[in-house]
Amino acid sequence: MNEQTQTDEQTKAKAGAMIVPVTLFEQNCTIIWCEATKKAVVIDPGGDVPKILDAIKQTGVTVEKIWITHGHIDHVGGAAELRDALGVKIEGPHIADKHLLDNVVSSGARFGMTGVRNFGPDRWLDEGETVTVGNLSFDIYHCPGHSPGSIVFFSNELRFAHVGDVLFAGSVGRTDLPGGSHAELISSITTKLLPLGDDIGFVCGHGAGSSFGQERMTNPFLTGEIEG
Repeated sequence: MNEQTQTDEQTKAKAGAMIVPVTLFEQNCTIIWCEATKKAVVIDPGGDVPKILDAIKQTGVTVEKIWITHGHIDHVGGAAELRDALGVKIEGPHIADKHLLDNVVSSGARFGMTGVRNFGPDRWLDEGETVTVGNLSFDIYHCPGHSPGSIVFFSNELRFAHVGDVLFAGSVGRTDLPGGSHAELISSITTKLLPLGDDIGFVCGHGAGSSFGQERMTNPFLTGEIEG
């Protein structure tokens, strides 16, 4: 193998991703897969399960898990249905969001979402734990503030994070819902996420992704221009 081929092999993408916007909330249901094994995970199946299943078929990957960043209805509305359709296990969020997963049906009713079900994950996730899909490994960071049990999935190897609704491009998660705390959210972002590095790219729960460096420099909630 010559040097150029080796370099090409090393830079070949280790992971792939597809974002599937679901429900009226336009929530970023995300399919992430390991290129080497074609094993995949679905993060935050908020609803529109047939649409998610079509996307999985398009990618040609095999989903082996569902990961949940937090318990709000727009992120979990389709979780039980997708779990049953695929026969896979659910991991996450942190147990502090148990009350939200116990009340998916009543939350859905407030937004006219029918066919949703209360559920519990097969594994609650906590800071310092690791989850895997194929050959990829993600560290768990517990980042309360938007919800008590919000977690972030971070891959040091990929220099990539899925942050749910903790952080957005130009904004942060809302904190006016029960269990929310703006001070706690900003602390989660500044003490846990930003120190991981400016180069970290992220996908969030709604809208376009960004990088931690871009947000550290320009996000008005982090530069102090807007206070909660």
